[in-house]
Amino acid sequence: MARNKYPEVTVERILDVSQRLFLEKGYEHTTIQDIVDGLGGLTKGAVYHHFKSKEEILDAVSDRMFFTNNPFEAVRKRSDLSGLEKLREVVRLNQGDHDRVRLTVQAIPITQNPKLLVEMIRSNREVLTPYFQELLEEGNRDGSIHTKYARELAELLPLLTSLWLLPAVFPATREQMRDKFRFLGEMLENMGVPLFDEQLWRVVDAFFDQLPGQE
Repeated sequence: MARNKYPEVTVERILDVSQRLFLEKGYEHTTIQDIVDGLGGLTKGAVYHHFKSKEEILDAVSDRMFFTNNPFEAVRKRSDLSGLEKLREVVRLNQGDHDRVRLTVQAIPITQNPKLLVEMIRSNREVLTPYFQELLEEGNRDGSIHTKYARELAELLPLLTSLWLLPAVFPATREQMRDKFRFLGEMLENMGVPLFDEQLWRVVDAFFDQLPGQE
């Protein structure tokens, strides 16, 4: 059997088709066979050679979308913003990426998968924590932030936002999740990081309006 000389091209094709289908049909209504049919020539075995499950495909699609429109990199070199303003802009840019927000909402049920949770924690530690720490320390230097715990908050924020705030992990109604965000805002302000301003609260409320589940 001839070997695929360019496996990274095959992976990109799988992710391209999967992303389109997830956005068009929704994750739950897209099957592996739908993805295979959209690839035109690849077999189901070829897909499973690169990804063990549809959940893994969604995880890879989400990662690729983040790195394609990385909000941290978008603000990193902006000299017109303080460290605190950059943190706020990161949240706005992240929530402004509507396709990725839609996939994030669709991914909520699959975060009950222990393997994906472990991968999420690893990714948070290796990717998001350094970005948060950089901006927190920049805010300390420019005076927009006053915290002794830049490193600790940088480790904590990804865990809170990706695990504690997920209703699939910690079941909560929409209003209870709003309470969690209010708690997070007050905690950060007490730690010297007044992240949530009026505009950011509007962004958060808009996100909650997209969440499925109990009222």
